[in-house]
Amino acid sequence: MSKAFTRESDTEDDEVGLPPLPAGGKNYITPQGYAALRAELFDLIDNERPKVVDIVHWAASNGDRSENGDYIYGKKRLREIDRRIRFLTKRLEIAEVTEPSVHFGKDQVFFGATVTYLEEAGDERTVTILGIDEADSLKGEVTWISPIARALLKAREGDVVKLVTPVGVQEVEVLRVQYPQALQ
Repeated sequence: MSKAFTRESDTEDDEVGLPPLPAGGKNYITPQGYAALRAELFDLIDNERPKVVDIVHWAASNGDRSENGDYIYGKKRLREIDRRIRFLTKRLEIAEVTEPSVHFGKDQVFFGATVTYLEEAGDERTVTILGIDEADSLKGEVTWISPIARALLKAREGDVVKLVTPVGVQEVEVLRVQYPQALQ
């Protein structure tokens, strides 16, 4: 079959799969994470997409589109932007905003906690338990569905919990639990 009769975006524009949630689970997110996703969505809709549309319109008016790099790249970028807009819209629709500061001063681990724990090997680590769409492992943030977060959730300072890892079960001791203070 000739390439002229195939959809240009058979594989590129298909819906992006959402990261899996546990069965019956919710998509928890902090107010800051929700605001960041919302800001990204509005930036794409109000700023980024109109700029790319203008470039594609200008490039299309130049004539031959088959070898027009601005046109080809612009169309590809538009597909990427539209895919991200759909993704963000779906994630914001199912998001359940949870304020971690309501637990300020408590020593039990819940969503939004910053937990310092001690591994069997003697290494001390600190993680913050956040939502799937906002956690950044480079900043010491983990999703609430990650193995370490699941092991730590509901534990209290001083508790020893079992963490299942690929190399076996490891015990970790919860040293400190902190929550952000509520903004006045």
